[in-house]
Amino acid sequence: MTDATPAATPTAPTPPAWTKHAIVWQVFPLGFTGAPVLAPEGDPADPASPAGALAGEHRLLRLIDWLDYLVELGCNTLALGPIFASMSHGYDTVDYFRIDPRLGTNEDFEALAAAAHQRGVRLILDGVFNHVGKGFPAFAALPGLGPDSPEADFFHLTWPADWAPGTAPDYQRFEGQDWLPVLNHASPAVADLVVEVMEFWLERGADAWRLDAAYAVDPAFWTRVLPRVRERFEDVFFVGEVIHGDYAQIADTSGMDSVTQYELWKAIWSSLETSNFYELTWTLKRHKAMLAHFVPWTFLGNHDTTRIASQLTDPARLPHAIALLLTLPGLPAIYYGDEQAFRGVKEERLGGDDAIRPAFPSSPAELSTLGEGTLRLYQELIALRRRLPWLYRAGLETLHLDNRLLSLSLSAPREQGAEGGQEQEIVLVLSLEEHEAWLPTSGRHQVLAAGGGSVRAERDGVVVPSLGWAVLA
Repeated sequence: MTDATPAATPTAPTPPAWTKHAIVWQVFPLGFTGAPVLAPEGDPADPASPAGALAGEHRLLRLIDWLDYLVELGCNTLALGPIFASMSHGYDTVDYFRIDPRLGTNEDFEALAAAAHQRGVRLILDGVFNHVGKGFPAFAALPGLGPDSPEADFFHLTWPADWAPGTAPDYQRFEGQDWLPVLNHASPAVADLVVEVMEFWLERGADAWRLDAAYAVDPAFWTRVLPRVRERFEDVFFVGEVIHGDYAQIADTSGMDSVTQYELWKAIWSSLETSNFYELTWTLKRHKAMLAHFVPWTFLGNHDTTRIASQLTDPARLPHAIALLLTLPGLPAIYYGDEQAFRGVKEERLGGDDAIRPAFPSSPAELSTLGEGTLRLYQELIALRRRLPWLYRAGLETLHLDNRLLSLSLSAPREQGAEGGQEQEIVLVLSLEEHEAWLPTSGRHQVLAAGGGSVRAERDGVVVPSLGWAVLA
């Protein structure tokens, strides 16, 4: 995507109203609950089998004890990583209609959904609809079914000319991984399956879907799926995982409500780590342009990335990242543990995600006190965002820029206005200097939040301390 290339004419529907106030806590349930790495053998309905024994532990229900923590943090939405029956990490699905026995049962999900909704918390599920695991029944049966079977239409297959029963076809693999056959998104049967899965879980308490690896799926596929689901569930929300490409065009042509803002994720940690706010402001120009089409899903980390506390060599720069996430326009998501300054490095090896998908204790009371300062900062800035709901789609202008100093103006959209009918504006100032620094704020001196020490007014700006930051009105 380049600034010179216009995106497609917007066609995506208006996102449901609840998303304008959504602040997400994102959890990877298999890691969070300390589930075994590999799926157990046997029938989950048989308590005597390994699968049945694990299902009987009802690990998914442990999340209920964390719902009040989520609310006290300031969030109102819980995004779950993959929870359907799979072979290992959850992204190799074998049964879309059954909770992974390592997590429990379908009834456990319904209990979690009911407990969440009692607290006003929405649930987002992770839909892995680009590919399945090799153990997916329709794929595993192919050697015996042959090229003329309905199951063969579910995948991209190459059959030997002299095929005989028992001979497996070659197949398209997701990112070269043998255990992840790619679904054939040109097949009406695949579209029907995805619609059926989405509606099945929406009926049982889900409110929204994250579309895993949406970047690998033809956007036209979603136009054959999402409108059908919206016909029955008007308030459903869809966010696609998109890493590269023209975000606005993908959102417009697919009908997804939002996509993941990986450009901004990278620019935040990279600009803070290298003292280069030029990188951030370049990305913010693109971010601002996206807002004319959709509101991006913003984040500092997730189940696929090194944690922000590990990305930044200097922990004094972590508050700057948090301030950016919670004041910039977007739909912000907080990856579990980031609010406690958890550390963890993603490695490109087998098991390389384990450090960023850790087990949590059975209750918040068992957390270490080491992260309390970061937790309080998240709570303070989330509370500020709640008072300024127009930040969801705020206007954005740069007041001052150099490598180590940045002043940003954020304002309520003119066509929308702020609550009470009056346009509002705040200014975010960030300093990476090792000494006091002055930044312009258009005369805004009232400190709404700050870090690093005291902030004092001077002329039409403020002086912030070494490695300081502030939000001003």
